Amino acid sequence: MSKQDLLVEIGLEEMPARFVTASMEQLSDKVQKWLTKKAIPFGEVSIFSTPRRLAFYIQDVATAQADIEEEAKGPAKKIAQDAEGNWSKAAIGFTKGQGMTVEDIYFKEINGVEYVHVNKFIKGQPTLQLLTELKEIIISLSFPKNMRWANQDLRFVRPIKWLVALFGGEVIPFEIAGVETGRLTKGHRFLGEAVEVITPDQYEEALEQQFVMADPKKRKQLILDQIHKIEEENGWQIPVDEELLEEVNNLVEYPTALFGNFEAEFLELPSEVLITSMKEHQRYFPVKSKDGKLLPHFVTVRNGNAEHLDNVSKGNEKVLRARLSDADFFYREDKKKEIATALEKLKSIVYHEEIGTLAEKTVRVQKLTGILADQVELGEQKELALRAAEIAKFDLVSHMVYEFPELQGYMGEKYALLKGEPKEVAAAINEHYMPRHAEDSVPPSPIGAVLSVAEKIDTIVSFFSIGVIPTGSQDPYALRRQASGVVQILTEKKWSISLEKLLTYALDEMEAHSLVKRDISEISADLLQFFKARVKHLLTEKGIRYDLIDALLTNEIGNVSALVERALVLEKEKDGSEFKKNIEALSRVINIASKCEQKQIIDPSLFENKEETLLYEKYQEVASRYSETNDEEIRFQLLVSLQPEIEQYFEHTMVMAEQDSIRENRLSLMKEISELAESFASLNKILSL
Repeated sequence: MSKQDLLVEIGLEEMPARFVTASMEQLSDKVQKWLTKKAIPFGEVSIFSTPRRLAFYIQDVATAQADIEEEAKGPAKKIAQDAEGNWSKAAIGFTKGQGMTVEDIYFKEINGVEYVHVNKFIKGQPTLQLLTELKEIIISLSFPKNMRWANQDLRFVRPIKWLVALFGGEVIPFEIAGVETGRLTKGHRFLGEAVEVITPDQYEEALEQQFVMADPKKRKQLILDQIHKIEEENGWQIPVDEELLEEVNNLVEYPTALFGNFEAEFLELPSEVLITSMKEHQRYFPVKSKDGKLLPHFVTVRNGNAEHLDNVSKGNEKVLRARLSDADFFYREDKKKEIATALEKLKSIVYHEEIGTLAEKTVRVQKLTGILADQVELGEQKELALRAAEIAKFDLVSHMVYEFPELQGYMGEKYALLKGEPKEVAAAINEHYMPRHAEDSVPPSPIGAVLSVAEKIDTIVSFFSIGVIPTGSQDPYALRRQASGVVQILTEKKWSISLEKLLTYALDEMEAHSLVKRDISEISADLLQFFKARVKHLLTEKGIRYDLIDALLTNEIGNVSALVERALVLEKEKDGSEFKKNIEALSRVINIASKCEQKQIIDPSLFENKEETLLYEKYQEVASRYSETNDEEIRFQLLVSLQPEIEQYFEHTMVMAEQDSIRENRLSLMKEISELAESFASLNKILSL
């Protein structure tokens, strides 16, 4: 079968950097799935992107679909023909659906029954004809934000300016939003020119000659190499933030790294202010000395060549100087203000129109912090935690945080220390926002962790109380992230506290302040399902099998840390030779215990055989030892140690005895064992045995 290379490039106005990589991968994924669905063999796939283009290059694409010859099975013979041998509507309809006629039918026996069959031949279509469907794939791409332009109906990430679509040396003909496909691509906006691509394999080199590095991996590596060179030449240390590097990579087509300087007196500002000004607002990489101290320099990446770098550097220095001058002014002004004055301002800032002000939220969080501090036995540190809760949001009214929202918490810590607050309180103000994202760590201090959980729980419960619940991809208040943070903290801190109790405490506070707009039971149910989803996500990331997760989350969540430990135990034990036998025995008890309508005190005098006595005695021993330990591995081994007695019990005992007292006594024993087993997990929900 002959083969050709395939190239498609979508030329656009500059895309937002954060959209580029995901859009490139989405396009490639959709095209590969389409080729597979169309039964068109293909070889190596290369993907390209810059701010102005999304492209893919696929080698060795078959020039036609493979011919298909397959056997299709239809209805049984008794349905396909009547008593006289005439073809039924079912047989005629089947053959039509296969593009055949009843004359093509033959019968084939399967498990003693004859069925209608036909052999059908499907001629493979030329790939070039099918490739016009790429238009629909391009149109179907989804983006976080779309736009329309001119009089076009198409909504796309940015206006389409040109389209390259080649199969071998031929143009694949289609048109999108008034732009027809061709072989003309465009180079760098200022350094390059338009260039014709004759065949797909020339694409990358043709663009490089026009100052465009289309391969994002090569472009990123070049940026890194240039940064390392600046590092070595100056004896500096340049920490490379991966997110910033990705963003910068998607802002340029032809990168050239350079450095600039700023006045040393700006180093008196907190390092977080300097770094945020450089990274978040200017996309600069900060520079440090070999011993880790911030230096009055920065590294930036130009979208262009190495000409006139001095002018470029001076221009960047001028912009940064203005930013840092503003920050210096804000810092000096903020230091003049007292914490009490800032707290007073919180009374006039509405957190949410149905939930109240930031000051009112602070009152609720402080109450929850006190409750949680008692639950986790914070002791003498409780007063520090309450003070941290009281002033946790005071920096939100500072000039610095207003200008740089990313610095909330960081500036709270700095300003609290300047105003003489204990270092534990100041640290907690910063830590209560942790974890800020999926890769972030939990608050290191117990005060910060308690305050973080209290604040996040209040936020989640307050929004659920007024009916604001995340749906699909819609989560404007980042409630999923905050719930994940709560789960992460409870897991790592190993606090022996029920998550359901925490939610109840917060819900009680909402009710006490008349902020509940829905039925309490509905809110509680929604909160439980919401947090179960976050726990499930955590366990899935830890590699726990799906049915084990379901078994653990059938009932309440309880102690999150203990639940995670139980999950790890089950995951470790699931492949053991005795696991199936042990779980089946306990599951049998759980299943039959469901018939116990009212548990009674077990009466050993009603036992009729030694197996009942042995199981009861073993259960008492296991239950006693189970309650004395918090080690989930030991608890699991205690439960499965009941397996021999359970097997012997069922071998010699009919639970559903005719005599009421005996039956109820036996069911009560089953219920006792079942409740103990289900306190570990709903073991009868484990499917893959």
